[in-house]
Amino acid sequence: MDITQILLAAQSPDGNLRAAAEGNIKQFQEQNLPNFLLSLSVELSSDERPPESRRLAGIILKNSLDAKDSAKKELLIQQWVSLDPSIKLKIKESLLITLGSSVADARQTSSQVIAKVASIEIPRREWQDLIAKLLSYMTQPGASAPLKQATLEALGYVCEEIPPEHLEQDQVNAVLTAVVQGMNQTELSSEVRLAAVKALYNALDFAESNFANEMERTFIMKVICETAVSKEVEIRQAAFECLVAIASTYYVHLDPYMQTIFNLTANAVKGDEEQVALQAIEFWSTICEEEIELQEEYEGSDDANSTVNYRFIEKALPSLVPMLLETLLKQEEDQEQDDNAWNISMSGGTCLGLIARTVGDAIVPLVMPFVEANITKPDWRCREAATFAFGSILDGPSLGKLAPLVQAGLDFLLNTMNDPNSQVKDTTAWTLGRVFELLHSPCSANPIISNANLPRIMTVLLESSKDVPNVAEKVCGAIYFLAQGYEDAEPVSSLLTPYLPNVIAALLTAADRGDVTHFRLRASAYEALNEIVRVSNIPETSSIIAQLLQEIMRRLNLTFDHQIYSSGDKEKQSDLQALLCGVLQVIIQKLSSSDAKSIIAQNADQLMLLFLRVFACHSATVHEEAMLAIGALAYATGPDFVKYMPEFFKYLEAGLQNYEEYQVCSISVGVVGDICRALEDKILPFCDGIMTVLLKDLSNPQLNRSVKPPIFSCFGDIALAIGENFEKYLAYAMPMLQGAAELLVVLDQNDEDMVDYGNQLRRGIFEAYSGILQGIKGAKAQLMVPYAGHLLQFTEAVYKDSSRDESVTKAAVAVLGDLADTLGPISKDLFKSHLFHVELLRECLDLDDEVRETASWTQGMINQAIVS
Repeated sequence: MDITQILLAAQSPDGNLRAAAEGNIKQFQEQNLPNFLLSLSVELSSDERPPESRRLAGIILKNSLDAKDSAKKELLIQQWVSLDPSIKLKIKESLLITLGSSVADARQTSSQVIAKVASIEIPRREWQDLIAKLLSYMTQPGASAPLKQATLEALGYVCEEIPPEHLEQDQVNAVLTAVVQGMNQTELSSEVRLAAVKALYNALDFAESNFANEMERTFIMKVICETAVSKEVEIRQAAFECLVAIASTYYVHLDPYMQTIFNLTANAVKGDEEQVALQAIEFWSTICEEEIELQEEYEGSDDANSTVNYRFIEKALPSLVPMLLETLLKQEEDQEQDDNAWNISMSGGTCLGLIARTVGDAIVPLVMPFVEANITKPDWRCREAATFAFGSILDGPSLGKLAPLVQAGLDFLLNTMNDPNSQVKDTTAWTLGRVFELLHSPCSANPIISNANLPRIMTVLLESSKDVPNVAEKVCGAIYFLAQGYEDAEPVSSLLTPYLPNVIAALLTAADRGDVTHFRLRASAYEALNEIVRVSNIPETSSIIAQLLQEIMRRLNLTFDHQIYSSGDKEKQSDLQALLCGVLQVIIQKLSSSDAKSIIAQNADQLMLLFLRVFACHSATVHEEAMLAIGALAYATGPDFVKYMPEFFKYLEAGLQNYEEYQVCSISVGVVGDICRALEDKILPFCDGIMTVLLKDLSNPQLNRSVKPPIFSCFGDIALAIGENFEKYLAYAMPMLQGAAELLVVLDQNDEDMVDYGNQLRRGIFEAYSGILQGIKGAKAQLMVPYAGHLLQFTEAVYKDSSRDESVTKAAVAVLGDLADTLGPISKDLFKSHLFHVELLRECLDLDDEVRETASWTQGMINQAIVS
């Protein structure tokens, strides 16, 4: 059977035929990859072959070059690189021929595959003539519109796939020239013009030096602005998408063009199709984000009014705000029912919120007349828009500017929770949540919420929690933020105590609602419940929280009786168990940090049984929230937790080995730390198993790197718990620490992610050393002597690196103190030959109290070691 027949059979409705064909494809691929890929490229390029076989050939070819999984992708790249050059040349020629095919599907697939090959070869300085070949298709006499379109798509995909540094500037210039010509109104084919605009969007990152040149930049901007008024809606949308990208990438070059862009966006917002208007608003949202970032970057410095910040938003404010306020009146019916809804009114409100953050107080006088004019109108759209406008500007202006408005309007908002229109109530509940989140500060001189208005607020919120699900969800959010305001004001949180039983009952009812068609109301109700527990004043509320504990345990127990008929049922059960375990974790933490600890002790056995049953429901995975709750229970029960270890250990081990769901693995590592602190040396019988898995984790290249810093910290926790018994693990743990340390001596300052991760890892390493030094201290302190020199070298290298953050500095200072404390006089010569510690400790005098305190203790330990 030839390749065409196999590809057609692989799409057959006959399952047997399809399975056999898929087996043949796999066999061909495994036995002769070069010919397999060549056959696919020939199939794709042949106009006489059926469109169905060509389409599948292109898909398989593309999937043979790229994959989402990074390890698989690397393997596919190596397979391509190791092919015979003559085979690769034939495949590439077939792909280029296909751009001229009469079948649109084949052309498009080919342009994508060309880009995948380019992403492998161009960074290796191969296929250097690709750009020139593609450009030649654009300029050859009589080039058809389909060929030009496919070529522009290929150029766009290539620019999307490869980093800018891999194209020479003359290649970039040539690409931009071809793309801009393709956008020209003299080009009769709208498909070609659309492909050209999309290609320009992908090529913008390459155009840095072109945008730095005023003449070239002005020409590019002129063409984009002309294209933004094309008669085809898709082309207009694509042109505005280019302007959005330019606002982000080339903000500093925009000043001369802003009046033109304002006129274009204003016209689009007022009268164009929604998909174009959304991009026009997105342009201003992007400008806001750039200016907010600039303000944060230069905050407190002499460059606060830096010339880099052109204050475009401030200059456009008088025209921009009225334009956006009008968009708020263009709501869709029932948009609040759709979680994925995004329309011009939502986009306008989001942009208004960003403007408020950009210009602060200046937005208030421009928005409040609109609010006052519309808030009482009979048309629900006016009332909803007015409330949305008010809620959108609460983050940015000063408390002094907003507080009088909120105090005057709060009662009105509370009354509006009885509005006949559901959308108005939904937005009002959201706005109340924003008021409580951003402006509610119980300890301020003139708080928004006081003894006088709290009863009315609570009455309205509790009543509205019975409203339709989307409104009730926002009300639960408002209760969450109302409670959160009391988090750091313990005496004041007593104000909530009288309402606690009713609030808890209302939230539990909301979570149970039979009309819960989506998960969000239930999740919002339980999150609000968590916050109510966190801020409750335990001396007054311990009996109420104890009752809640019983109720949540009852609910968790009921989940084991759920009928599971499908994966959807399983997911619902798991989601509900996660929420309930989350509430139990918060209750355990709250009660264990007070005199009410005995409540946890009385219920510990039952709690542990429930958590173990949750684990047993999940054969393939370990439940994250149950694991976190067990960590809290270990802290609460202390050494008594040891009785649960034999049964729990298998789940802990499974969590530590869960490489695929790395968050579960990371949480499990944290729980090991909790258990170490709870059990101390009683954890010893389980340490061999734990250390074996942790060492395997560190060696596993598939494990997400974010789990590795906590694993190193965990070594310290284990050593602190088992003391000198850690000796047996030194030979395995120390090489791991030293190896990781050597990779981290200097971080690449240009890679923010690497700097952040490197600092986490350094802190983890220092914490491991600190724990091990403190654990081994005493009779076996000598065991650490061979590692002391390396530790000091690593600490000195980190000290010299300006990218270390304050948490690393603190951990480094602490480990020096631990080294001096553990080794005593033995460390004298080491400290005398590594005098960097003098400067490091001096630097700490300018840092916060905690670091200064640690530095002072470390200085004392080093002095003691040196003089003894």
